[in-house]
Amino acid sequence: MKITDVKAYPVWVGHRNQCLVKVETDEGIYGWGESGMSYRELAVAGAVRHYREWLIGRDPMQRGALWQEMYRSQYFEGGRVLLGAQSAIDIALHDIVGKALNVPVYQLLGGKQRDFAPVFATVFSSGTALIEEVQFLLAQGWNVIRTFAAHPDTGGDRTLWEPRASIGPTATQLIKLREAVGPDPVIGVEYHHRLNVAEAASFCQRLPAGTIDFLEEPIRDETPEAYEALRRMVQVPFALGEEFSGKWAFVPYIERGLCDLVRIDICNVGGFTEAMKVAGWAEAHYMDLMPHNPLGPVCTAATVHMAAAVPNFSWMEVFANPLHQDRGHYDEAIFPVQLQLDGPRFPVPSGPGLGVEVDEAYIQRQEFKFAEPPRLRKRDGSVTNW
Repeated sequence: MKITDVKAYPVWVGHRNQCLVKVETDEGIYGWGESGMSYRELAVAGAVRHYREWLIGRDPMQRGALWQEMYRSQYFEGGRVLLGAQSAIDIALHDIVGKALNVPVYQLLGGKQRDFAPVFATVFSSGTALIEEVQFLLAQGWNVIRTFAAHPDTGGDRTLWEPRASIGPTATQLIKLREAVGPDPVIGVEYHHRLNVAEAASFCQRLPAGTIDFLEEPIRDETPEAYEALRRMVQVPFALGEEFSGKWAFVPYIERGLCDLVRIDICNVGGFTEAMKVAGWAEAHYMDLMPHNPLGPVCTAATVHMAAAVPNFSWMEVFANPLHQDRGHYDEAIFPVQLQLDGPRFPVPSGPGLGVEVDEAYIQRQEFKFAEPPRLRKRDGSVTNW
């Protein structure tokens, strides 16, 4: 079997772009992958085009060697753009191999270790609405809930964000939420790296023990020493890693015990080939995976296959839940075959490959739409993290 083409499709799906990648072979078997580098999909598509030039004619069954060649055969190896492209290609190659051998992808990774992948829901509301929506989800069987930092009062201007002003309202609503739902549900909060070390410590120190089960991305991750400083000041478990590309980015966070829940993104880290190495490394340090999954059916299916094949897994992110029924990311006109939620879990599929089909003719008719994430500023006009 030989690769005959590698196609990148940066295309609008729902309310954002996705970068889908298709790898074709001379035996008519093809595979789909996806890159996780949102808002810079054209850059990833350009990297895919570079890889395509020499991947054509190669054997897709040799996916591990191809991964090494993609990574090592250049001077400026790694990075989010290149590994975003590698991730998509690697996922597509695993889809091909699974189809060629007539087995699910998880059989290529060691076999199935669980029957379903648990998921968590995200609630963006604040105040009374937050408590009501979480109670609704709990009644539906969703017992792992991620909340978001409360937006400080800015007079209705959603482009303003004062990090320190958010600390009090967020801590207050989390304390009230825990009082309302009791000790059993898993409750976390996502701060989307909007704080500095002092602000993050101040926030955590306002929470009674047991208020939250994890704090996600309180500060940026470029400096592990900053997380070491924060760890010395607080005892809350950290959920980190969704932006990491390649296993080396995880080195200080796993080895120094700075990450308690590993937010690995299979579409950013380097696909199955790299994700399984990080999973084993995390297992050796008694850390569970809590995968990042903000994209569509291809990323979702790949994440479920990874979840099926590893022992150290907690819950994966999913965009849809009974509270938010926006299915734009999972548009069945684009993805006529895809994994389906069964309550707060994805059953592990049994068919060959990933178990996802993409209507290629449909996406070929779509156009790329330039989109940017929110640009946040403080009251003094300075730029702050989104």
